Amino acid sequence: MYQEFGSSLMAFVLKLTGHDRQWAEDVVQETLIKAWRNAGKLDRQPEMLRAWLFTVARRIVIDGWRSRSARPQEVEELESDSIGVPDESEKTLAAMIVYEALRNLSPEQREAVQQTYLRDRTVNEVAATLGVPPGTVKSRIHHAVRALRRALQERG
Repeated sequence: MYQEFGSSLMAFVLKLTGHDRQWAEDVVQETLIKAWRNAGKLDRQPEMLRAWLFTVARRIVIDGWRSRSARPQEVEELESDSIGVPDESEKTLAAMIVYEALRNLSPEQREAVQQTYLRDRTVNEVAATLGVPPGTVKSRIHHAVRALRRALQERG
């Protein structure tokens, strides 16, 4: 059976396993073991036997994908001496620089930026809230972004 169907079964299973050769070999082996255990029940016609083998292999791969997604990925345990603590200083410094740059905007520009970028509102929503035309909001945002860009470039 392996001589007749082994290479085509392996090629089929390789595609199903994302070209993971070790997993594909395991699937082919398990498929052939199931065929051997069920030899008395199998239809001996080549096309029927091939269909049975490919169906069993596909189901084994599906079960493998399901079990891999159901359990967490195993990872090596690290030595306690080598565990790093994330350094948040860069984020903190960047936030301070942005905050300072925002403080230097006019109150109208700052409000437009906060409403659109930080609160994720549309220009029309901000215009309605502030009681100004949408073009005015767009203009404030445009000038605010240019001023922020300059301020951030100056600070590096």
